[in-house]
Amino acid sequence: MAVMKTIEVMSESSKSFEDAIQAAVTRTAKTVKNIKSANVKNMKTSIKDNKIDKFRVNLKITFEVGA
Repeated sequence: MAVMKTIEVMSESSKSFEDAIQAAVTRTAKTVKNIKSANVKNMKTSIKDNKIDKFRVNLKITFEVGA
């Protein structure tokens, strides 16, 4: 039986939602091992001069603890 833990992470990118998600996973992986999934909870944008300025995501990242 695996024991899983979920944390919430926020991230943003000026490129895309996909880039914001990858940035969150990459940054989280620096301190959290055994990441198994990332569930996008919320997606938002900020607008500047009638164009998308930032892509923002809230994620639930699940990882395995113990063995």
